[in-house]
Amino acid sequence: MTSRPAVRVEPPDTRLGSLQACIEQVFVGKSEVVKQSLVAFLAGGHLLIEDVPGVGKTTLALGVAKSVGCTFQRIQFTSDLLPSDILGVSMLNAKTQTFEFRKGPLFHQIILADELNRATPRTQSALLEAMNERQVTVDNETFILPTPFFVVATQNPHEHHGTFPLPESQLDRFMMRLSIGYPDPENERLILSMGSESDPLKPLESRLTGVELVHEMEKVHHIRVAPVLDDYILALIQATRSAAGVEVGVSPRGAIALRRASQARALLEGRDHVIPDDVKALAIAVLAHRLIFSSDQVSNLRLHSERLLSSLLQQVAVPI
Repeated sequence: MTSRPAVRVEPPDTRLGSLQACIEQVFVGKSEVVKQSLVAFLAGGHLLIEDVPGVGKTTLALGVAKSVGCTFQRIQFTSDLLPSDILGVSMLNAKTQTFEFRKGPLFHQIILADELNRATPRTQSALLEAMNERQVTVDNETFILPTPFFVVATQNPHEHHGTFPLPESQLDRFMMRLSIGYPDPENERLILSMGSESDPLKPLESRLTGVELVHEMEKVHHIRVAPVLDDYILALIQATRSAAGVEVGVSPRGAIALRRASQARALLEGRDHVIPDDVKALAIAVLAHRLIFSSDQVSNLRLHSERLLSSLLQQVAVPI
């Protein structure tokens, strides 16, 4: 097996550090949330942000989009949205008497799927092929999506009126699920003052071009993961499958996602290798939404799954 060529990893206070600082100008007080969002981006995954309305889910997604030089499209999901409204549709050209495909809003590099769980399951499923294979199929014809392709989806809690829970197959396509939470009093005061501006996102400038971003994403593959850390990841995955009350544990796709995300976090912090803290910091965000419980009596699935992962992280031995 041939080894990958050495790739220079820049220190954290340069290009990627500047990108993170840029986003934190408008999304204040949540440095770890910003970091994990960039981890999903650099790892080539997709991000699901779940929280109550008004805590900045859309602001975070827009901040990431405006800080990189990629094409961007926001899609507001509603109960009457159709798959063709997202993917596009074949229309008859009156002059040529042939059908031509009119691309939908999904054909952009960064997609904000706002309030994804307000759409019907049929419309939600239109994203499955796009998120997994970076392509869409319409009328038996396949169209390749641009590179990079990154979906940031927001959703309100399931108990809110007018929502449709995302099926397990859809959740599994998201590399990470984050929740933002309320800011502390000091940062909320700062947010309050920023809210008086007509456009709080106006100061943001692109810190990376699309080409530079793809180059940074390629570096993730070259971040070293020691065999003992692979064993640690696999031990965590196995622990989810044997945990009490869990019907379906984390799949191999989840294990790959945790490894890739750990590599991206190491790159973001200027290291050329993964350490146990990378895995521990990302395990809940990457794995919790992939668990399926045997009982449907769990009142808060997100909180329950995150608590279970926290417990497993304490039980599984950390490599030295």
